[in-house]
Amino acid sequence: MKAEIIAVGTELLMGQVVNTNATFLSEQLADLGIDVYYHTVVGDNPKRLEELLQLADTRSDLIILGGGLGPTDDDLTKNILADHVGVPLVQDDEGYAHMMTFFKNRQHPMTPNNLRQVETLAGAIPLQNRTGLAIGCLYKGKKNNYILLPGPPSELRPMFLEQAKPLLQKEFPTQEVLTSRVLRFYGIGESLLVTKLADMIKHQSNPTIAPYAKPNEVTLRITANTVDDTSATVLLDQVESEIMAEVGEFFYGYGDTNSLEEVTVELLKKNQLTVTAAESLTAGEFQATLGQIPGVSQVFPGGFVTYSKATKAAFLDIDPVLLDTYGVVSQECAKAMAEQALAKADTDFAVSFTGVAGPDELEGKIPGTVYIALAQKGEETIITENHFSRDRAYVRHSAVMKGLDLIRRAILSKD
Repeated sequence: MKAEIIAVGTELLMGQVVNTNATFLSEQLADLGIDVYYHTVVGDNPKRLEELLQLADTRSDLIILGGGLGPTDDDLTKNILADHVGVPLVQDDEGYAHMMTFFKNRQHPMTPNNLRQVETLAGAIPLQNRTGLAIGCLYKGKKNNYILLPGPPSELRPMFLEQAKPLLQKEFPTQEVLTSRVLRFYGIGESLLVTKLADMIKHQSNPTIAPYAKPNEVTLRITANTVDDTSATVLLDQVESEIMAEVGEFFYGYGDTNSLEEVTVELLKKNQLTVTAAESLTAGEFQATLGQIPGVSQVFPGGFVTYSKATKAAFLDIDPVLLDTYGVVSQECAKAMAEQALAKADTDFAVSFTGVAGPDELEGKIPGTVYIALAQKGEETIITENHFSRDRAYVRHSAVMKGLDLIRRAILSKD
């Protein structure tokens, strides 16, 4: 089956929103053995969208449209597709009931234009919206098939994973089984990882190996094409074993939606360990990252944000003489921050961050210079000097990732 993805929204063309949906959908469709041949972005313009649908009909079996399902006048995707295939729009009862409950619970009045969000094409299979109001649908035509999805990733992704993907498997079954496994790596760049795996990638056939560079990490998707899941598992295990022999020291977890912070928090929970933090250049970003993980309060009682010398001395009781002697951008400062945070919070671990996010130098240190320390109960404090690159935000994110990995490795070393 040949597919193409059409993203609808003038904000995408203007660069106000990044089209992450296309990448997500392509990866998911590849898992189903569906080849994506075209990605297109079109503005909220009825004439241009209709022209694009006419073109898509000539070259694709499955056309997925994302965006333009909202309540405003420029949300016309459903209307244009309904006219294109020659069917009316009808109200979906389940979507309508969900909308009524939503507005009742919010205690807000519902404006009539919201009803547009629960309309679907007559004869289509509705796709309910667990995280929003605009429903999607799968419409099977005589020659072409269409899927409508909402534009916001927080709505599109769960709708596709929970409803559209299983529906595609049911409605368009294939004899081949494509099974993928995603391996996640931290501490190695894409170029070096690919270099270490060059021979495997060069001679790959089945399974295939696809690297993806992400901010401060790299993922590998290995995909096996077999007749059943059991055969796929055997092939994937074999290739994974070969990959681990080359770059296993950088591996930290599995899965498309996994993250270093999730893995680290789960290790803390599993081992009944606690962590605190003392942050300078990251200004609370490490603690905010932990806070995104459900249940983190079991392992993280709180921490410190100490941006200036004064707050380092006042909040953490660091000797001002030490700060004046070595500066805040120093191993000595990082060590003192971590050890004082450990003592005050009475946790098993304390991680500290101090350095230069940029764009200017500080204390004679160039932007990207970051000292990270990890204090542990009954163990020596680990101190690392790091030289991160790119802009201020990337330096801060790099520091957070390094801190998470230090904790992760320290826990694993105890096992």
